[in-house]
Amino acid sequence: MKEFKLVGKPVKRFDAHEKVTGSALYTDDYKMIGMLHGVMVRIPSAHAKIKKIDYSAIADSEHLTTICDASDINSAKKVGPIKQDQPIFCWEKVQTTGDVVAMLVGENEEELIKLKSKVVVDFEQLPVLSDASKALDDDAILIHPEYKSNLINHYPLRKGDVDKGFSESDHILEETYTTQCIEHAYIEAEAVIAVPFTSGKGIKIIGSIQNPHTTRNVVAKVLGFPLAQVRIVQAEIGGSFGGKDDTMNILSARAAIAALKTKRPVKIKFNREDSILESYKRHPYILKYKVGYTNEGKLKAMKIDVIADGGCYSSMSPFVTWRTVVQATGPYEVENVETDVRAVYTNNPYTGAMRGFGSPQPIFAQESIMDEIAIKLGMNPLEIRLLNGFKQGSTTASGQVLENHDVNLTTVLNTAAERADFVNNWKKNLDVNSVVPNYLDSFRKSEDNSYLIDKADLIPANEVLRKGVGLACSYRGCSLGAEGVDAAAAYMSIQNDGSVYLLCGLAENGQGLRATFSIIAAEVLGIPVESVYYLEQDTGIVPDSGPTVASRSTLMGGGAVKQGAEVLLKRLEDVLRAEWKIPKTAEIIFADGKASCPKKKHEISFGDLCMLAYKKGVSLATIGWYKGPDVHWDEETGHGDAYFTYVYGCQLAEITLNIATGVVYVNRVIAVHDPGKVINLQGALGQVYGGVTQGAGYGIWEEISSNNGFIRELNFDQYLLPTSKEIDVIEPIFIEGNDKFGAWGAKSLGEPTLELGAAAIANAIKNATGKRFYNLPINLEEVLLRRKLHPEDLKRGSM
Repeated sequence: MKEFKLVGKPVKRFDAHEKVTGSALYTDDYKMIGMLHGVMVRIPSAHAKIKKIDYSAIADSEHLTTICDASDINSAKKVGPIKQDQPIFCWEKVQTTGDVVAMLVGENEEELIKLKSKVVVDFEQLPVLSDASKALDDDAILIHPEYKSNLINHYPLRKGDVDKGFSESDHILEETYTTQCIEHAYIEAEAVIAVPFTSGKGIKIIGSIQNPHTTRNVVAKVLGFPLAQVRIVQAEIGGSFGGKDDTMNILSARAAIAALKTKRPVKIKFNREDSILESYKRHPYILKYKVGYTNEGKLKAMKIDVIADGGCYSSMSPFVTWRTVVQATGPYEVENVETDVRAVYTNNPYTGAMRGFGSPQPIFAQESIMDEIAIKLGMNPLEIRLLNGFKQGSTTASGQVLENHDVNLTTVLNTAAERADFVNNWKKNLDVNSVVPNYLDSFRKSEDNSYLIDKADLIPANEVLRKGVGLACSYRGCSLGAEGVDAAAAYMSIQNDGSVYLLCGLAENGQGLRATFSIIAAEVLGIPVESVYYLEQDTGIVPDSGPTVASRSTLMGGGAVKQGAEVLLKRLEDVLRAEWKIPKTAEIIFADGKASCPKKKHEISFGDLCMLAYKKGVSLATIGWYKGPDVHWDEETGHGDAYFTYVYGCQLAEITLNIATGVVYVNRVIAVHDPGKVINLQGALGQVYGGVTQGAGYGIWEEISSNNGFIRELNFDQYLLPTSKEIDVIEPIFIEGNDKFGAWGAKSLGEPTLELGAAAIANAIKNATGKRFYNLPINLEEVLLRRKLHPEDLKRGSM
């Protein structure tokens, strides 16, 4: 086994000092001579036909340089990753409240904001479809009439004979679960600057952009430019979590249109309300599960029907829901499966990529059901999972045999359970806790219409707080899988003094990618990590490596960095063998900034070796390229090897619930994950801390709600976000399995850390109260009243 000098060790993040001290350059920190600003014009409607836009009231304003709308686009007016259904500027109709009909451009942003209310838009209000469950009804209004249906996509999966499976079952459980719409809530709102090339036709864009090459592709289509004339540079990015993809593509196109029209730099900077209004969200799901099982607890059949609310544009729905259909049965062997996952159009805010990407929703449902089966059979939650969980050589719902990696679901489950003495504590809570009373049944009205409650219904003070423990497990396909060709590039250039330039085609979005890739390069070359200088993300320097999504950075980008470093290492070895006149069999060791051949007692510093290579005319620059194995998928049957490798995880939550107020306190989360080989230890720990916190937010606090298509929570005054104080203790545990893919078997971690939290907490709440909750978030209203309380008006605390 290789002994690592840097891999798996704590290495300080390169960008930590700049971000903490405020010297890091985010998009809004860039100031340019002659720079203009863009301000969006919207109308107060979630669905309306645009009849006319009248700019006459602002035409003579000294603060207005120009107006941009759909008439300024001569090429693609609509874009989208699969269906081109999203307009850069709306000209026919608006389909959600975040839609933009025009952009005012001028030198003073505050004055432009005043002007936008003077733009008169004559529009005809259209009916609003806000209920995803009715989107496919025969009488439903059509959001995009050209498609003749509100169906965005439908993925079926069939395995075995589900009717036969139910007939062979001793018990059948049917439940419906719902998950909510939530906001990415990154600290930095969207910002982008477009700068026209000083000579020739072209544009440079600087922005808080998650996927620079994707943005380049979209902007080039909108402008009708070749790719080489659009250059995207990523500024420091203040969080993304999947949220700075589609929206940033649209904003970049708008800024580019304005910059080319005015021949001046144009900045678009959203405030928080703009951001929440226009950005896409996580898909709300309606999940119907029917599960057949035996008296012994063996799963026999699953019939699953899922409706995902895609909102008004298709965006990433086809990709998000594909992952759902692959993983809807969970990490369990089921002989007979019938799954249908559909994404539909509504007039709600559109939904797209968010950390977890189609997995947190079904995990909440399937892990709740596994606990319910255990309870009904007199088993414990660990027992039912170990009985049905994947093992080496298991077959998934899509017919894929799990091989070529460690299937360590049993290990992560047992590790988490033993750490918390789960079985004993779960049983103890079950014995102590009774069902929470329904307070509404206890209340009665007096003659003056006030409410009274019988003293007999009061809860003794010593019974107000209830303890609960719950766990959830998952498996997750790594990288893009059968969604597309999976490959990544890394540019590496060793300088004459031994320092190294490095850049990968995948982007640093706050996850610590630069440190991870630098560790890999330094480990291969045997140099200090401080000798690696990571370059600015620029589409003009490095090849397109696909999107920075699907927790694929360490796996795919790390593979590319390692491959490139090994190419250069081989060239340096060849130089030394010729210089030292040693055979190919003699071992050369690269470590501690030196190269040595112990057998021949030769040694040279890495810097001197690089100068020697330069003098001999040896190139020390290369593009590393890493391509994942081919996988396949039959969309008609849902059969195939969906991903070339998988990771496994288990999270265990310990909670205290106040049954008088409904408040849930998260005392401890034990997060056991199989990331393959841990490359960047500090980064891995950070992923767990952040992911667990976001998972808790999804489970018990966060929700974007709307009234007739209008978002209520347009700022953080009403949108409840977890802070670092909401969870008392987070314990990360890594199980490093063997894998032949990636850099030394390094796989995925970012999204698995988020997808389990809500399900584990939901199971802990059941353990604490004896009640099962089916609708996220399980906030105090849900716990006490089993329903959410939303005001009918749109007034907010900050207004």
